[in-house]
Order: sequence, then C-alpha cells, then structure tokens
Amino acid sequence: MRSDIVIVGGGAGGLELACKLGRKLGPTKVTLVDSRLYHIWKPSLHEVAAGTLDIHQEGLSYAMLAHDNGFNFVLGPMTGLDEAGQAIEIGAVYSATEHDEVLPARRLAYTSLVIAIGSTSNYFGVPGAQEHSISLNATEDAERFRLRMLRLMLAVEQQREEGRETGLDVVIIGGGATGVELAAELREASGAYARYGFARMDVKRDVRITILEGAPRILAPLPERVSNAALGLLNKRGIRVVSDCRVTAIESDKVLDANGNVYPADLCVWAAGIRAPEMLGKLGLQTARGGGLDVDSHLRVKGTQAIWSLGDCAVCIDGNGLPVPPRAQAAHQQADYLVTTFLRMDKSQPALIEPYEYRDYGSLVSVGQNTSVGSLMGSLRGASWFVQGGIARLMYASLHLMHHRAVMGITRTGLLAVARFLIRRSTPLVKLH
Repeated sequence: MRSDIVIVGGGAGGLELACKLGRKLGPTKVTLVDSRLYHIWKPSLHEVAAGTLDIHQEGLSYAMLAHDNGFNFVLGPMTGLDEAGQAIEIGAVYSATEHDEVLPARRLAYTSLVIAIGSTSNYFGVPGAQEHSISLNATEDAERFRLRMLRLMLAVEQQREEGRETGLDVVIIGGGATGVELAAELREASGAYARYGFARMDVKRDVRITILEGAPRILAPLPERVSNAALGLLNKRGIRVVSDCRVTAIESDKVLDANGNVYPADLCVWAAGIRAPEMLGKLGLQTARGGGLDVDSHLRVKGTQAIWSLGDCAVCIDGNGLPVPPRAQAAHQQADYLVTTFLRMDKSQPALIEPYEYRDYGSLVSVGQNTSVGSLMGSLRGASWFVQGGIARLMYASLHLMHHRAVMGITRTGLLAVARFLIRRSTPLVKLH
C-alpha cells in the first residue's frame, strides 16, 4: 500500500487534517491510520465516564468520515517506522473477544508522514498509580470507570437497604480541567442515578468525591479568578478539594499523601499529568524531554525531510519562541497550518516560510451540564475576560460543535446537534447499562 500523505492518529488534530486534506486532494493521496474504528472528541471523555454521554451515540465512524470527506482509512496501530524506505509498519488487528487475527500486519509507504498519536498518562513514578487508578485516555477507560461506578452504586444501594451505613468514595488525583470537569459531572450524574432505582441513596452523603491537587490551587495554569469560581461551584456541590497535596502511593482501597493523610478510595482517577507514548522513542526519531517528538517551528520533526508531527505528541517552540501547550486548540491550529503546507506542496509550491505561531484564545472549563467558567483572550496582548454561567456553558458546547463542523460540515453538524437534543429528551439522563 502507498499514499502520498499518511496521517497516524485520528484525534482532534489528526482527524481534522485528514478531513480537510481529503476534501481537497482525495483518497488516492490522503490516508488516516488509527487503531480504533471510531472517533470521540477527547475533552468529552469525562461525560462518558460519568454516564451522561453515550459513547455509542457520540462516536463517529472513521469509515464513514473517510467516505464523506474523501480520504482513505486504514485500521491498525503503528508499530514501526522505516524512515529510509519511507514506510510505516502497521500491526495486526485482533478480535476483541476471540483474539483471532482479523487483519494481518501491513506496510504502508508514504511521501509525507504526519504523526499525531496524542499522549498518555504520566504517573511520575508514584507506586500503585498505574495499577490502582483509571486514567481517561481513551473510550475504553471511560467505559471501564462508568461500569465500575455503576456496580459500586448498586452495592451501596443494597447495603443501605440492609440497614448498613456505607458509601462510595471517589478520589480524583489532579485538579486540572479533566479532574474538575469529571468531579462536577460525577456529582450531577450521581443525582440522576438516584432517580432510577437508587432511592435509598443520598448522593452528597453517600457518593463522596475528593480532588487532590499538588499545586496551591486547582486549574493552576488559568487565571486565579477562574480557579476561585470553579472552587466555589465545586464546594456548592459538596465536592472536597485538597490543594498542596503530594500523592505518594495508591493502594487498592486508599490514597496516601506526603503528610501522612489517608483518603479512602473505592474508585481512583489519575488526572495529574500527561506524557508522550513510549512508542515514539522506538522510531529512531529525535525526541525532546518527556519523550515527545522534537519538531521545528514548521512542525517538521527535526532531522527529517518528510515527517511532521502535531498535537500532544509533538514538542514545539513556535515562531514567537514560546512552547506550544498540549491543548485541543493547539492541535486544531496546527492541523490548519499543515493543511496549507501540504496543499502548497501538492501544487509543487514551496512549503510555508512563515513559522507556526500558537494563539491562545482562552480556556473554558465545564462544571456540570448547566454552567462553565473560563477566560477568553482578547486581541490586545495580555487582555482577557472572565466568563461564567450559562453563557460560558454555551460557548463550551460550541467548541465541540466547531470540531464536528470541521470533520462533518455545517449541515450535518446542525442535524446531529438537533438529533442529540431530541434523544436526550427521550432517554434516561444517564446510561444505565
């Protein structure tokens, strides 16, 4: 197999790049490679974990997107790179239950390669973190968390019926956007579950949610006003927040910190940091500190002529001399930059001379289904505006719709938004199976 442009990784940046190039160049020139059959917008994984979003309704088939946007899709994980031969190795695909080989290992040649495989959790060497916590890196993680929480809530309900004093302790390690959004969503979801057969549960009393944050405040990278507003909303929901807390070990039923405190944990979520996938270090490409691919200000992997990288797996210093943060808006901007680069190359024009420059448009954090908080960056350097409440929530939801518009177009995005609104009105507020 061969393709002019091969994109490995169907996350926010990689998929948008494939869709936009596919619509311009067609399937004979653009191929997307991913180890999964469907795409989900990663910032919504906390809703999947809480049960307020059904992955079977939210997931977008790569095969469908390939057909509609004019690119080719290849299923399988990237397992190796032959830079000299300009080809990647794609591993075999096995059935989920029987472990039978569905697709054999293959080789895919390229003229230009883009690596956009995202990130994984950084456990910082904390004993027991990987074994006894769940990280929301993929849909499988979110579904595993949701099903385990549902089973634990059923057990609490049964024990309450038998007259025993009990409860469910959820500990979230990391007070960044993922941790805060998950905590708020879990609180709302637990209230919804109480309507569907959990009559003996008092959600604030029986579902105890704790956030452990190592920095002096949650949402540390954001303005202090945003952090304080989020903290107030969490407190109103009965969510405990412990700052300046350095976790030293995680066991099957508890979390320990450096001050000797012990936090009971029936469920533990790790949301304290990310790192590049270990596989990148085995490709023979130049990597930076943390294991990410070291790219120049044009997003080309240093030391190569035909390999680019974007998103969380790329370590980039932009044209302003500033490090690009691992955020969805950065991946979106980088995808647009590479679209222009490859379209120019297809016309035998020189690649973009201007370096990529990251623009920070601000941050929005969901604190439940009805409100959000955040800061929006203005056109004046250093200017920002604080937003909160329903308006901020609408703006947060629009980010998801903007991503869908990039991969499906305006008409289908609008129809999908209406369909999901109607489905939410005719189905349970949370997924119960």
